[in-house]
Amino acid sequence: MNCSNTVGAVASRYAFLLQQLCSPRQTPLSAYLARTVHAHAVASGFNLRGPILNRLIDIYCKSGRLRHARLLFDEIPHPDIVARTTMVTAYSATGNVNLAREVFGGTPKGMRDTVFYNAMITAHSHDNDGNAAIRLFCEMQRDGFRPDNFTFTSVISAVGLVAESEKHCQQLHCVVVKSGTGFVTSVLNALVSAYVKVALSPLVALPKSVMGSARLLFDEMPVKDELSWTTMITGYVKNDDLDEARELFDGMEEKLVVAWNAMISGYVHRGLLQEAFKMFKKMYLSGVQFDEFTYTSIISACANASFLLLGRQIHAYILISGPKPKPGLHLPVNNALLTLYSKCAKLDDARLVFNKMRVKDLVSWNAMLSSYVNSGRMNEAKEIFQEMPEKNLLTWAVMIAGLAQNGLGEESLKLFNLMKLQGFQPCDYAFAGAITSCAALGSLKSGRQLHSQLIRLGFECSLSAGNALITMYGRCGVVGDARNLFLTMSVVDSVSWNAMIAALGQHGHGVQAVELFEEMLKEGILPDRITFLTVLSACSHAGLVEEGHRYFDAMHDIYGITPGEDHYARMVDLLCRAGKFSDANDMIGKMPFQPGPQIWEAFLAGCRNHGNMELGIQAAERLFEMIPQNDGTYILLSNMYAAKGLWDNVSRVRKLMRDQGVKKEPACSWVEAENKFHVFMVDDTAHPEVNAVYSYLKQLVLEMRKLGYVPDTRFVLHDMESDQKEHAISTHSEKLAVAFGLLKLPRGATVRVFKNLRICGDCHNAIKYISKVVGREIVVRDGKRFHHFKDGECSCRNYW
Repeated sequence: MNCSNTVGAVASRYAFLLQQLCSPRQTPLSAYLARTVHAHAVASGFNLRGPILNRLIDIYCKSGRLRHARLLFDEIPHPDIVARTTMVTAYSATGNVNLAREVFGGTPKGMRDTVFYNAMITAHSHDNDGNAAIRLFCEMQRDGFRPDNFTFTSVISAVGLVAESEKHCQQLHCVVVKSGTGFVTSVLNALVSAYVKVALSPLVALPKSVMGSARLLFDEMPVKDELSWTTMITGYVKNDDLDEARELFDGMEEKLVVAWNAMISGYVHRGLLQEAFKMFKKMYLSGVQFDEFTYTSIISACANASFLLLGRQIHAYILISGPKPKPGLHLPVNNALLTLYSKCAKLDDARLVFNKMRVKDLVSWNAMLSSYVNSGRMNEAKEIFQEMPEKNLLTWAVMIAGLAQNGLGEESLKLFNLMKLQGFQPCDYAFAGAITSCAALGSLKSGRQLHSQLIRLGFECSLSAGNALITMYGRCGVVGDARNLFLTMSVVDSVSWNAMIAALGQHGHGVQAVELFEEMLKEGILPDRITFLTVLSACSHAGLVEEGHRYFDAMHDIYGITPGEDHYARMVDLLCRAGKFSDANDMIGKMPFQPGPQIWEAFLAGCRNHGNMELGIQAAERLFEMIPQNDGTYILLSNMYAAKGLWDNVSRVRKLMRDQGVKKEPACSWVEAENKFHVFMVDDTAHPEVNAVYSYLKQLVLEMRKLGYVPDTRFVLHDMESDQKEHAISTHSEKLAVAFGLLKLPRGATVRVFKNLRICGDCHNAIKYISKVVGREIVVRDGKRFHHFKDGECSCRNYW
């Protein structure tokens, strides 16, 4: 008797100690103390039984020590239903549905009860396996177990995962009514949620009808709780029915913070930012405590509206009103602040927020990376990229595109290849970035390879990649391929049309560009400001003055687009190329703003082409005032003087350039051959095969002279003897690149040369003769446009 009392006392003591450790949320310390009690019992030889073992298993499960719980569970000869239910529930909570099913399947039916079935049904629901949950529910009823309120709540949630029509919800509704649980709030909430989930399904033809059924059930509920209201309001918001959501919201007697957040978030996602701000203000005046979801939504609204000041005020309010000592802002709030400051071009403020974040996720890193990329601060973007603890496909795609768009094409392509080596399957956006790099470099071979990879991976229908390919083919000199791709794309948008119009314009096909623009209008696609930039450029390259005037006027008069300085610059360029300086002056005088550098650069270039010294000097003086460090102004003015033989003036301009510390961008040309790019400078001596190039050029010149070629020494920009001038002009970089391409590329292959500056007049004439001598097509892309040389003619018809 005394022994029995002693055993009972010890058991009660262990039970009491474990009871003290039990709580809804266990901690690692709880698990440690439980293991200490467990170890003490084993060491003392005490045989733990039923309730104490179950309590230990429960503590291990709730503190995340499932391995310890399972070891203890397996040591029990005949675990009872409580222990089994605890294990199934724990596996369900951690997503280990297979282990939960193993425990469930190993439990004899005679031991099972309704709670045990509920645990397994919930496990299937958490695993998003609605069909398995429904099958188990039916099995439970066949085996004679009576569902309770929790059973119906779980199985209705599961049905919401697989229901494809309102009919499924209605059938379940009937089962609920027949079971007598049609008045239980938790069950009705689950049923309302199921209707809402079906309404959000893309398979449903009439989502408003399904939401109507959900609303009818909601209105008939005898008791509504917080979940009832928020489910309906959130359902309306997600179905873009903000009017119904607002009506329901306004009818709430006590408005919950979740409902406020749902309305604010709905307005933000729909772009109704003023309504979001009004709701936020009303929430503040109502005395409702903001939470992280409120702040995230309203900061996003500030970012979308570029309301930097309001965003700063909210940021300050969060810092002031938060708990002290401050544990730090929630991660989603910090990420929203990063977006706010980045969109408002306050990258240093964004970096301060980023640096102070105690916890960063991939969203944080990608947001900071995108901010630097979008602002062109690529050195800082590279630092962030290198520091990132992990990268996803978006990270690589953003960096690849950023390098491409900021003139770092070779780095972009290397990074694209590195991404593949590290096991990432490129997405269409990453392909678009790499293809853009090929366009900038003029690497047609690499561009074609990427196009083939796109098709192999099934991305041929990608709009972003397709648009990049149009630009790439256009910028690599094969405008026909660009046109074929455009015509065969399954889907095109305004970017596609703009890219194709731009490609035609760059190649001097102004009439075709205009025809395509008119076709675009007939298709019902509204032009944007970029469209008009491309079509005005096309008109400028082809000398279509009348058409350019008509489209410029249509911008505002028909399409309501206010012309910017870039549009006026295109018009000035168009008029000056055509020698209509009086009209260009009139347009500049009528501009609604002061003309900036773009305008005067276009004007000066026109003066240089037509030798209009007086107006050219005036334009240059304006540019010296605005952008004194721009080398182009000095070079154009110097070239104008040189063309007139005014060498003293040339010397003065060059001295002024030196005094200002301005350095001329060196002219260079490059050609792709033998799987690499070969770059040539003027009077090149560095290229390993330059001697063979000079020798071949001499042979070509002899043949060219027989056809009438005479070097045009007017394009020599230094004062020297006549024979020296002929030598100087024969060593221009574009001539060297063309000769190298002819030597190295297969017989009959088109030679494609790229130059960073405008092609020289003598080189333009010489390459026409070369194309006739060798009987091959030569394509030269300079800083402005393409020239296709064939049979002694150029596609520009000498209008460039």
